[in-house]
This record gives sequence, structure tokens and C-alpha cells, in this order.
Amino acid sequence: MAKFKTELETDRNNDEMRNIDIEIDFTPNALASILYRQGNTHILCCVTKESRMPGWFPKDTQKGWVHAEYSLLPGSTDSRFRRERNGAKGRTQEIERLVARSLRGAIDLEALGPVALTVDCDVLNADGGTRCASITAANIATRLAVRRLIANGDCLPIEMRPTKEDRDNGWTKPKLTEEEAIAHENRVIPNDLSAISVGLIGEDVYLDLDYNLDSNADVDMNVVGTSDGKFVEIQGTGEESTFSYDELQALIDMARKGLAQLSEMQSAALDGID
Repeated sequence: MAKFKTELETDRNNDEMRNIDIEIDFTPNALASILYRQGNTHILCCVTKESRMPGWFPKDTQKGWVHAEYSLLPGSTDSRFRRERNGAKGRTQEIERLVARSLRGAIDLEALGPVALTVDCDVLNADGGTRCASITAANIATRLAVRRLIANGDCLPIEMRPTKEDRDNGWTKPKLTEEEAIAHENRVIPNDLSAISVGLIGEDVYLDLDYNLDSNADVDMNVVGTSDGKFVEIQGTGEESTFSYDELQALIDMARKGLAQLSEMQSAALDGID
């Protein structure tokens, strides 16, 4: 029998995800922004195109870069979360590095071209799984941002990019056809990126842990994967417990089910959105 750390309350089946709601262009100033709700975990994700490449990039680079930042807003938790005014520390820094390298693992930076993007994930309300929700939200917002960069002529196939001489001679941005734009978007982001949490409570495996499930989990795991079935990162920890190979396999199988659902959701969310 499981020894629950708190009273376990859930109205979902073990393999049932929380409800997901996405509001596109929640804020008007960013290149792309979404308000992403997964149950009571709410993430505002904004993507900004930087005016220049990072200083450590070669001057004539043809490769892009994606940076991410993550923060819990003060009112996102049951007791006020203090602002990290002197830079990200500890857990915050670890999560934003996870978000950034997950995005860079799914994006073809050569196809992106000399474009630097910053992806900001701000947690408006935290109820478990904030890092996973941030990664999923970040991918949706980044795909929309790339779509708009292509439409604006700021993200072009390598054979269409201008040389310095072209720019000096009054080069104008080419306009891709709809088919060319879709093909290039899918070169930049070949497969969508998602992340989901799973946990072992007693002998049962649970999908998409909210705070109550997470606080009771003997083992919790965050799984980041792409829509073609590949993994970017797996983080699994026994909380005062160990787990067997068979339990590990059950956790990963449950995560794959969740990742597949998230992939379908992302495609539907951006269908027809410019």
C-alpha cells in the first residue's frame, strides 16, 4: 500500500492529462506570445527577435541562436515568491537552461539563419509541472515566431540570404510562396517539442503531475521529446525511494503517451494562424 505524504486527491484517471487551453498573441508587443494553461499551471511565453547576434558569434555567421529565460512571478505560488533581482539562481537557472537547450535540440539553427531569439517563460500560476509546461509553451510560441520571421523575410533559406555586397547594392527581401514558407518553417523546426511529467505513486504510474500528485510521488520524471518520437532530455529522481527497470519503462511509456497528445494539440493550436 502506498504511503502518501499528503492526502492524495485527484479527479483524473492515471493516464489523463490536465485540460489545456492556449490563447495566441496574449500580449501585442512580442514577435509571438501565448498564454498557456495546463490545469492550474499558467505560463506566459513571449518570443523576441534580438537586434543583433550574441557577441561571441562570428561576425559573418549563418547560424542562429535561441536563448530562454524562466521565472516564477511573485503571486504564482501560495506564499509570495521573491523576485530574483540579481539574476537567476539555483532552480530557476537550471530550468531556463533546460528550456533553452531543449529548444536548441529541436531547432535547426543553420536553417534559422543569423537570427537570435529570446524566449521568456513567466509562470503566472504554479500547480506542478512548470518546467514541462514552459517547454511546450515555448515551442508553440517559437514556431509562431519563426513563421512570422519567414513571412517578413527575416528568416530565409540559405540560398536566398543576401551577401554583404547584395546589401550594399540595395537588396530587397524576397517573398516566399506559401509552399516555400511552409517548407522552410519545417526545415527550421522539423518536429515539434513537448515535455511532460510522470510519476510513480505506490505501484501506480501517473501522467502530468499537478502539485498534489507531485508531492505524493515516490518517483517523478520530466520527459522532453520531439513529435517524431525522439527524446531530448529525461530527468528522473527517486524521492526517498528507488525504482526498477520495469517501473522506469512504465514511466517512459506513459510519458510517450502524453508527448503524443501534446504534439497533436500543438498542431491544432497553430493551424491557420499567421
